Parts: sequence; structure tokens; C-alpha cells
Amino acid sequence: MNYVVMGAGAIGCYVGGRLAAAGHTVTLVGRPRVLDVLRTQGLTVTDLDGFKAHVPAQNLRLVKHLQASDFRSPCTVLLCVKGGATSDAARELAAVCPAQTPVVSLQNGVENVARIRAAAPGLRAIAGMVPFNVVMLKDGHVHRGTTGALRMAKEPATQALRDDWMRAGLPLELEADMQSVQWGKLLLNLNNPVNALSDKPLLAQLMDRDYRRVVAALQREAISALKAAGIRPAKVASAPPFLLPFILSLPNALFTRIAARMLRMDATARSSMWEDFQLGRVTEIDDLCGAVVRLAQGHGTAAPVNAAMCRLIAEHHPGQSISGPQLRAATGT
Repeated sequence: MNYVVMGAGAIGCYVGGRLAAAGHTVTLVGRPRVLDVLRTQGLTVTDLDGFKAHVPAQNLRLVKHLQASDFRSPCTVLLCVKGGATSDAARELAAVCPAQTPVVSLQNGVENVARIRAAAPGLRAIAGMVPFNVVMLKDGHVHRGTTGALRMAKEPATQALRDDWMRAGLPLELEADMQSVQWGKLLLNLNNPVNALSDKPLLAQLMDRDYRRVVAALQREAISALKAAGIRPAKVASAPPFLLPFILSLPNALFTRIAARMLRMDATARSSMWEDFQLGRVTEIDDLCGAVVRLAQGHGTAAPVNAAMCRLIAEHHPGQSISGPQLRAATGT
């Protein structure tokens, strides 16, 4: 199978690297900052389960901009850009892709498939969900630090991928209702801005009850908006979505026992939003807390904590950190 990864960041390089290591043809489209390293170092892929593979540069196709010649049939596009870049990426794909090329959104948020369809109606936009955290280390090395199975909308194009992805070490589940899955994932992603503001590894941040209380407040608002909208979020973590705020609010002694599976991660794992801060990139806050605010406003409820988080992220600067009590005060939680 041939794959084009549009947005060769941490997730794109991890998924693309696993597929390339399994013998598939992979084209990585990304920034020169990333591609220049891959051209000299190749791509190394590891995970917390002990997997390690190195893909030499000559086994990858590395391009800054796509051309029609980059597509070989059959070809699947994996869209891994940040949500704010979705429409531009979709238009770039539409200019060079054959009609009805599958474009699988492996992005955070719930609005990206609609953006792809609006910008590139001739392509086949497919919802996907990435449950795990990946960090980009030095010298072309990406590392998956948490667990979980990928999910995609169930249709012929994704059913044709499933066996290959399983053999590549990418567990893939196909779902009839991806809206519920994406909202279930968004509830978990509401930890991302808290992690970024804490400037701590995920595990250390989650062991601080004050930070967890802020995440729980963000989730409660989202769950209230989802109920008003008639959307039932799918279970993506080890606990049902409606129990997450309760579990996160527990004292540490209880939390560590009940959330043991949730805490299975590398001690150095961090959120993608933290990485965005370090690299001076625009964050996905509008696709996370912003989406909650829009859902709430559209269905007669309010999300003041999520709105406050949007403001805090907009005002934040790399290198700063906010303690748990400070963050609770700033968000009114």
C-alpha cells in the first residue's frame, strides 16, 4: 500500500514510520526543519512496549510540497496537520490527488472532517482518532509514550487497511459512530492545555490533584454541553466518559489505584500542546476548549472554564509555568 502523510510531525512520523518499517511506501510531507533531519538521520520509531525500528532515509519519500507524481494507486492520505491548517492542506491535496482519494484525519478535535469536505469535496474524507501520545526527540527519533488503539470510520477504504495496520503494530478499530469517538477523545485532550501550562511531564502533572481538578472542571462543562446536544461520547479511556471528572478529582491515594491503567505511560511523556509551545507554533486550543465553548453556546449552556483556558493559552509564553493552585484560581475552579 502507498501512503502520503500530510503533516510529518510526531504523530505523522510515528504512524508513517511504523508503516514504512513494515514495508509500505510512505511519503512524508512536512517542514524543512523535520525533513532535513530525516534526510541525514533516517527515522527511528520506538514505543513504551520496547519496539524499535530504524527506517533509512532512502526508504522514505520526503517532500515539502506535493505533486501529482507523488500519488501511486492505490494511495491513502493520512492528514496529521494541526486543526487550523486543515483547510489549506485539504486544498493542496485537492489540487494533486485523484478524485475520491481517501484522506484519513488523524487529528485532534471534532471539526476536521467537515473542514476537509468543505475545502476538497472531491476527496473522500474519513474520520480517525489517535489515542496515544507521541513525542519527537532528537536525530529523527519519535517515541510513543502512552497506549491505545487507533480508530477510524468503518467503510470499505478503512477495512482494506486494517490487516496491514495490525501487522505494522498499529492496532486499528473500525467504528460506525466516529462523532462519539472523537468527542470521547476530546474529553481526554482537555488535559493538553493543563499539561502545557504546568510545564511538567504528563505523569507528574497527573499526580498533582490541583491540576486534575482543573481538567475535571473542563470535562464537566464539555459533558454538560454534550448532553444538551444529544451526543453521547464513546469510551476511549479505561473509564466511562461520565466518570472521568469524578476519578480525576479523587485524592491521590485513591486516584492512583483506580486510574492505574490511565497512568501507564513513560515518565517523560508530554502533551502535543506543550511541544507546540516549545517550538513557537500555534496551538490546538481552539479545536479543544474552543470546540466545547461553541457546542455549549449552540445548545444553551455555558463553558466559562473552557473559555478561560482559551484565554490563558493565548496569553502564555514558552518557559513559563503555572502551579496547580494558580491555575485553579485563574480558571475559577
